[in-house]
Amino acid sequence: MTRPPQNRPAPPPSPAGGTQGPPAPAAPEGPPGPSSASGPSGAPVGGWGAPDGAPDAGRRADAGRGADRDGHAAVAEDAGGAGGRAHPAPDDADGVEAVLARCRAMVEPELRARVGGMHAWPAEMAGYAFGWWERGGAPRTGSSGKGVRQALAVLCAEAAGAPARAAVDGAVAVELVHTFSLLHDDVMDGDETRRQRPAVWKTYGTGPAVLAGDALFALAFEVLAGSPGPHGGAAVRRLSRDMADVVDGQADDLLFEGRPWTGPDAVPVDAYLRMAEHKTGALLGCAAALGALLAGAPGATVDALATAGRQLGVAFQAVDDVLGLWGDPAATGKPVHGDLRRRKKTLPVLAALAAGTPASRELAALLSGPGPLDGAAAARAAGLVEEAGGRAAAMSEARDRLDRARACLRAVPLAPEPAGRLLTLLPFVVGRSL
Repeated sequence: MTRPPQNRPAPPPSPAGGTQGPPAPAAPEGPPGPSSASGPSGAPVGGWGAPDGAPDAGRRADAGRGADRDGHAAVAEDAGGAGGRAHPAPDDADGVEAVLARCRAMVEPELRARVGGMHAWPAEMAGYAFGWWERGGAPRTGSSGKGVRQALAVLCAEAAGAPARAAVDGAVAVELVHTFSLLHDDVMDGDETRRQRPAVWKTYGTGPAVLAGDALFALAFEVLAGSPGPHGGAAVRRLSRDMADVVDGQADDLLFEGRPWTGPDAVPVDAYLRMAEHKTGALLGCAAALGALLAGAPGATVDALATAGRQLGVAFQAVDDVLGLWGDPAATGKPVHGDLRRRKKTLPVLAALAAGTPASRELAALLSGPGPLDGAAAARAAGLVEEAGGRAAAMSEARDRLDRARACLRAVPLAPEPAGRLLTLLPFVVGRSL
């Protein structure tokens, strides 16, 4: 693993206001927050039973399966799931974008206010990470992400029968810990770009980036601990437990780097999927659970929504791994075959190696050499991964995990309209970048 240099630039001049962060640009106007959502319908949405063993927010993963097609479009085509929908819901990207915009308009002002209350220097780095401004605090109009996690929290609160605003503190906390994880992940992986901009550690230095992440992590717990109502303590405990899973997943991901490609110490597919559930799925599950918890939902509903989020996270990771090998650099911001050039262990590669075909053996020999792969070798490796069925297996896993997430949502009583929005959001998350 390549570590970034330990450069420590001098802190930029603090904006006026002492310990306050850079002045936050005004949040974009959006539609007002919704009125109280209708209460639970009293019957499971869609009438489906739970998948085998669900709802269960525990640590669970299954090995990859074969597939007959691949690509983001293949996942998006399955948006309706078996049995169709039993309630109205937006069924296109424009409808989902409107839902995301409504949630951002509700959550972002509070998120900006919380970040603005931090020490000025970590606040500037945090705002840079969120995409709100450039170094020094100059306002920026570029994208700061879709806000899928905050939308999950808001929609889950509404699905549990509460007003959307009940979830705002949970949505803010999840955005804070998500950005904390990105800041630290970029340092650990040595990734120099994030969302097509220089990563925070490249702009401010490694130590300052770690400090900013620490500040966001602490602030997330402060937000939940101070949340009005009787559920703040349960929300803090939930966030703590799920962040422990994120740490477990990151630890496994780093340890996988030192393991061989073949033999008894190689990384099996099921171990990779457990890692993905922890590193990626736990935070999406946490977003869903916090929305439901702060809405006062029953424990079974909280667990079902959390499990849906975890399954969604594994589906997202599977597709993200495919994009890491074959994605369009203009869309992903990463070089083609980038993960293969770095010899990174991802789901398509591990599934291809496990297939035991001649292509698998050639791939193992190619990956077992020292140093990064050059362009020609990476292209050959990508072809071997596809020939051995790795790409198809990853996309099959993504579709299976989406089906599990849908089944979890349909297994408990939820308010029909927000539940429909949740069902429509699932393939959008997998088919588009977060």
